[in-house]
Amino acid sequence: MQGEQAMMSALNIADLRTMARRRLPRGIYDYLERGVEDELSLDGNREAFRRIKLLPRVLRGVAEIDTSHRVLGESIPWPFVVAPTGGASLFSYHGDVAAARAAAARNIPFVISTASTMDVEQIATAGGKLWFQLYLWENRDLSHAAMERAKAVGCPICFLTVDLPVNPNREYNQRNGFGTPFRLGRRNTIDILTHPRWFAGVLGRYMLNGGIPQQANLPAHLRANVTRSAPVGSAFRNDNLDWDEMARLRDRWGGKFVVKGIMRPDDAERALALGVDGVVVSNHGGRALDCAPATIEALPGVVAAVGGKMAVFVDGGVLRGSDIVKAIALGADAVLTGRAICYGLAAGGEAGAGRALDLLTSEVRRTMGLTGCRSVSEIRRDLIA
Repeated sequence: MQGEQAMMSALNIADLRTMARRRLPRGIYDYLERGVEDELSLDGNREAFRRIKLLPRVLRGVAEIDTSHRVLGESIPWPFVVAPTGGASLFSYHGDVAAARAAAARNIPFVISTASTMDVEQIATAGGKLWFQLYLWENRDLSHAAMERAKAVGCPICFLTVDLPVNPNREYNQRNGFGTPFRLGRRNTIDILTHPRWFAGVLGRYMLNGGIPQQANLPAHLRANVTRSAPVGSAFRNDNLDWDEMARLRDRWGGKFVVKGIMRPDDAERALALGVDGVVVSNHGGRALDCAPATIEALPGVVAAVGGKMAVFVDGGVLRGSDIVKAIALGADAVLTGRAICYGLAAGGEAGAGRALDLLTSEVRRTMGLTGCRSVSEIRRDLIA
């Protein structure tokens, strides 16, 4: 209860970000916050949202507002879901399940990341609506096994991430001494020791309860913690992923299948032709190609290309409920948001993640009311000024 009361002092996601910055070591915070190279794509995502203005309708009678929505046959209470975030358990002890519990309490879908340090079965104990995101390991049999486990715990939708064919250039990790594998040095040791709350509440708890986090969705003998190089076959590898393999993965999954990381209309058209159920317009939150356009700018072209024949999600730079409304107005079927939830997670664990979700939902409802939208179906293109 005390944690929940402390989180109530955060009036927006920016407040949670400030709390997260104070609590996390610099290296961990930068991993959450920053992009790649000159951070053009990271900044562009936010700037693009800021440029978009909403033109409100008035005298609409908005005493009753229905925020529920349907996407890919799933009924969701709000037009957004919690994006997959592989580093969640670096921000808070067992952060993946803490965030999943916060989402489950609000019936908001939570997308489990392949790169999580908690396995799908552990996260599934949170209950709620669970979807699954897939990265590919060099040994594809490991990825296929992870897919089967996700299906076994009831995940109806698989998101295949395709926008990291090679490792991105995250220079800040090297500057902060938080490379892969992680090595303790003077700089990062001082960084950790000068953040005692995180040291005791996160790293200390791991050391007392099983040790440094590992890639949990691998067989036990292949799990490497962050201080060791990945064993042969268990490193992520996507440079040899192509459309043919994507189609085979879609067939193997058998359920709803979404390709995450689409920015071009022609790629969206090809995904549609191959029987994909949806795409996510994504530049990996500004953490992949630094000169990629903002996702909200790329969204309308993809929406036009698929013509309503598949679901279109979007992510990147979503820090306000009004951002979600803008994305829906520009044609998105739903929005994925990750950093906002992780700020809350870092600030206050499950209570902080819940606070982030509550802030976003209240802002969505408020923005809908102020623009005269009584339902999600009334969030249309004519709202964009």
